[in-house]
Amino acid sequence: MLETTHHRICPLCEACCGLEIKVKDGAVSSIRGHAEDVFSAGYICPKGVALKDLHEDPDRLRQPLIKRDGVFMEATWEEAFAEIERRLPPVMAAHGRNASAIVVGNPSAHKIGLLTYFGKLARALGTHNVFSASTLDQMPKQLASGLMFGHWLSVALPDIARTQYLLVIGANPLASNGSMWTVPDFKGKAKALQARGGRLVVIDPRRTETAAVADAHHFIRPGADVFLLAAMVHTLFAENLVRLGLVAQWVNGVDEVKAAVNPFTPEAVAERCAIAPETIRTLARDLANTECAAVYARIGTCTQSYGTLASWLVDVLNVLTGHLDAPGGAMFAKSAAFGSNTAGKPGIGKGIATGRHQARVSGAPEVMGELPISCLAEEIETTGAGQIRALITVATNPVLSSPNGPRLSKALDTLDFMVSLDIYLNETTRHADVILPGPSPLEDLHYDVAFPQLSWRNHARYSPPVFERAPEQPEEWQTMLKLAAIVQGKGAQVDANALDDAQFADEAQRLFGPQAEAILTATRHLKGPQRALDVALRAGPYGDGFGTRPDGLTLAKVMAANTTGGIDLGELQPRIPELLRTPSGKIELAPPSLLADLQRPAADLNFPAPDLVLIGRRDVRTNNSWMHNLPVLAKGPFRCTALVHPLDASRLGLTDGAQALITRDTLQGPLSLQAQVHVSAEMMPGVVSLPHGWGHDLPGTRLTLAAQRPGVNLNALLDDQQRDPLSGTSVLGGVGVRMAAVS
Repeated sequence: MLETTHHRICPLCEACCGLEIKVKDGAVSSIRGHAEDVFSAGYICPKGVALKDLHEDPDRLRQPLIKRDGVFMEATWEEAFAEIERRLPPVMAAHGRNASAIVVGNPSAHKIGLLTYFGKLARALGTHNVFSASTLDQMPKQLASGLMFGHWLSVALPDIARTQYLLVIGANPLASNGSMWTVPDFKGKAKALQARGGRLVVIDPRRTETAAVADAHHFIRPGADVFLLAAMVHTLFAENLVRLGLVAQWVNGVDEVKAAVNPFTPEAVAERCAIAPETIRTLARDLANTECAAVYARIGTCTQSYGTLASWLVDVLNVLTGHLDAPGGAMFAKSAAFGSNTAGKPGIGKGIATGRHQARVSGAPEVMGELPISCLAEEIETTGAGQIRALITVATNPVLSSPNGPRLSKALDTLDFMVSLDIYLNETTRHADVILPGPSPLEDLHYDVAFPQLSWRNHARYSPPVFERAPEQPEEWQTMLKLAAIVQGKGAQVDANALDDAQFADEAQRLFGPQAEAILTATRHLKGPQRALDVALRAGPYGDGFGTRPDGLTLAKVMAANTTGGIDLGELQPRIPELLRTPSGKIELAPPSLLADLQRPAADLNFPAPDLVLIGRRDVRTNNSWMHNLPVLAKGPFRCTALVHPLDASRLGLTDGAQALITRDTLQGPLSLQAQVHVSAEMMPGVVSLPHGWGHDLPGTRLTLAAQRPGVNLNALLDDQQRDPLSGTSVLGGVGVRMAAVS
């Protein structure tokens, strides 16, 4: 059989690299970077190569599973949907819609069918109990961006191709290839920055892979980013370095910010940050005095008690130094499709709202339509009206990824009914009554919905399936619609395609009015996400306007560009004020809720930092827990180790390769685990690092390779009651621990 070549966008991390996949005799024969890809230009990391392992993994589910007398049995799709119809609606009828909950994980962000149809299922459930991985990751950045610019996805990104000074805080883009910043081959772009005379400076409690290639690296105490950033802002005002630049007429709140940071002098924060006052001033001066510069911060600054404040202060720095929306500074992508900040009247909008409802037990406010995922266990455990009794999980494994996983695991066993959409029988889905697998990524079309809104360069790329799905395997959007129909009382026998046609006709009428009939006619040959994508492209900022701009984009044009690497839409361009969706039509530099929350770190300056704190760690090969089951990613040295500085190892009696007991004191009592020690000078003294997503030693799972080196679950040490009060994001780093050698 002849070898065929296929071009795909990798769906395994935010870098979204273009791949060239060769297929022979019905199997993948090779995967490499697509040199002509307009976005990634041939770059590839090990995850891209692992798509072959994922597609062929014998543990990957290919048929639905139904639990009978505690044992999973393979079933047909008809049997699985019938079981859901038999058991889920009665729970909701007896206890109300808020007795149901839904949780979605980050793989859904890479799947157009899941991302565009998840909302339909959530609305059909009609529950306040919506949870996602966002409150374990990026919600502080989205909240701060929404408050300042008016939309959750109006996130300012470093214009790395033109910057001369990039300050990276609590992020490791060389391992992640960007996070809330889609930037494949960060290392190559950093080298290009340095080759043109620019500087890369990293602030992190670990000498990360990114720090190792930087021009300068400064250790910082975990959780102290808010103090450093506020002191840098203080320095700008104290030394008359504030210059608003191109956005000057579009900024509200400069004086309010100046007053708010008054307590945070470099001297006041130095001990808490473990950074000298003069170093703090130098960082602020270099940022202000470099013509093209940007600050970028990510998960280390988000997953802490002051996550929203830190995320906000990053953009305050970018604004006050004149680098926001300026070439070489912090700019905004313009997505070809699905970009809410390109829809409607430009330059003004409703802004965002939070707290439209609260968690029943803790009272935590809703943010972006979600409640904190750390509230899930208590909402299942606590009796009374609104107690969660039925759960749907979508591509997520919160037993490993959220704090106090053992508590959540125990709570899941008490549910009346649970259904999971997942390709693995993992630590979370083992609790389900029904598991519905999705197709292999290579059996699905691909277009990134979210990441072009976060990309270092504007583009439009589409990937058709490499392999055909099994005849009985529905597309994921069809599964979502079937579940929605079941909870709406339409039954399991409903035709998902007919339901989608009816819903699309209603949406077209609502959005396009008199044009709706023409749009229905123009898209009649499409269905599901393809149809939605064609409309989004044609109505988008580069689109053909349904024929009014003949040179504009259509789905057909983007599909035709697949073999040539997609369509390049150019470098980032200034977007203020057009991008803004705040009610004032201005950048809100001083949101009242953030100014009020600054009182917490101001008071915290009076308290000493813990002697030893724990942080997480990201590795290029282990973005998600199921990646530990793929041979190409699992090979090599054991990665679930506790990194400890030599000075800490000496004083605690720890030796390289030996076991240590790590203990965390909480209000509910001590939590502890044993981990293998790796003594490393890359750690800041007083800080220990353990990666997330491990702990594959629980019974009832089907992750054969991962179970051979299970590691330990970092999140078993974390308190599910600790979170950033504004965003609801769990505190995953900078928590005090004790360590002792295990004999």
